[in-house]
Amino acid sequence: MKRILTILFLGVTFFWLNNLNAQPRRSDDRHDRRDEHRYYDEKHNDYHEWNDRESRAYRMYWQQRHHNYMDWERANERQRRDYWNWRHRHPDSVLRIDIR
Repeated sequence: MKRILTILFLGVTFFWLNNLNAQPRRSDDRHDRRDEHRYYDEKHNDYHEWNDRESRAYRMYWQQRHHNYMDWERANERQRRDYWNWRHRHPDSVLRIDIR
């Protein structure tokens, strides 16, 4: 009986100590925000973070193509692939987008 109580006590203690240091995840955590807008480019095997610069470049892409702007979420896979190909040929320095 003493052994069972000791094991039970240790189990509760370890559980309590483990949860003592745990911090709740905040939905506005910086890591979470960064991962929400990352896209993988399969052809170039890299990730792109969607930020203000990427948004400006995407608008320039549609202007150069002389088409109406299409929201990224509405673009199909072929359109997204075409954009990433264009983007690799047009870095921020070529587009003269402010790099801060």
